[in-house]
Amino acid sequence: MKNNKLLKVAAVVILILTTAVVTRIYTVKSILATNENFGKVVLLEKYLKENYLYNKDIKEEKLEEGILKGLVAGLEDPYSQYLTKDEMKKLSEQTTGKFQGIGVIISPAEDGTVTVVSPIKGSPADRAGIESGDKILKINGKDFSADKIDQASKEMRGESGTSVKILILKKKNLKTKEVEIKREEIKIDSVLKNKIGDYGYIGITMFDEETGKDFKKVLRELTDEGVKGIVLDMRGNPGGVVDSSYEIGDEILPKASFVTLKNNKGEVIEDYKTDDKYNDIKMVVLVNEGSASASEILAGAISDLHRAKIVGKKTYGKGVVQNVIALPEGDGLKLTTSEYFTPSGDSINKLGIKPDVEVDLSENVKGIGVDYLKTDTQLQKALEILKEK
Repeated sequence: MKNNKLLKVAAVVILILTTAVVTRIYTVKSILATNENFGKVVLLEKYLKENYLYNKDIKEEKLEEGILKGLVAGLEDPYSQYLTKDEMKKLSEQTTGKFQGIGVIISPAEDGTVTVVSPIKGSPADRAGIESGDKILKINGKDFSADKIDQASKEMRGESGTSVKILILKKKNLKTKEVEIKREEIKIDSVLKNKIGDYGYIGITMFDEETGKDFKKVLRELTDEGVKGIVLDMRGNPGGVVDSSYEIGDEILPKASFVTLKNNKGEVIEDYKTDDKYNDIKMVVLVNEGSASASEILAGAISDLHRAKIVGKKTYGKGVVQNVIALPEGDGLKLTTSEYFTPSGDSINKLGIKPDVEVDLSENVKGIGVDYLKTDTQLQKALEILKEK
């Protein structure tokens, strides 16, 4: 196992959390220095204060915040941003597995929209028909774009029992649809265990700090029960703690490179390796458009090492790392600094993981997973492949 673990919080805005990114948190004294080239900014600020009609309402901290946000926005990278003290606090919150909101995971997209990575299974958003790839245009009548994703998250969260109106652009037909969703307390179990006849089923909904340990426990239980194979379901999994993804990979993969990180010079700055002790039980892996980040890392390693067939739809394509730098006054910077590569050297970012067997869900599907086996064509195909083996 990796002794020198550095927490990489991937994923997402689960209403009260963060955007769909992989992050590494650092603290430095300061990354800002005085520079003579800021003369234009000083002149502009002076002009605003002297000539703006409502200059008495100007707040120094808001001007500074706007300058810093604009500086990072100039990169035109949807995952990089200057974080205010309040935004930094939200980013640093630890995953509890309980949230009050509608249960949708969102990410800033390169087209400038707030895009759904996936709804949480069984959540109000899931029941309302929100799907991976849908665009959130308005929340409670207010327009939201990618650069306002934190505000969008804040607008959607709230106390259980209250409602929120969301205007979405459907990915399937490019038509807009307004839905009113009642917020609930959402409890997320990151590892789900079940059996389908002689075969085991393990669903991973996200990767939190306990997911690796919980997966090992469930896999051991199913193996001891004598199942003939395992369906590993990561559909709709937005990612999470990368170390948990690595722990699972180490449990089911032979000795190999699991995933590498490269910086802007193309240098490998980190290489996760699995050992030679692993559970070689037969396995098929399910993914879809809502499988992102840490789930793509695991699926990519499984595919490259020919450990199991990948079934479903091509994954989301989120494979870059954001460093989070904490600044002295509690604010911070989230900056894309490196990229993930699968064992064969393939990039995940913007490309995703292509399944070995592509399967669409049927039009009459009510949901996915064991409870919906009769209409879940992807799960049916996974079981068919296991039985063929």
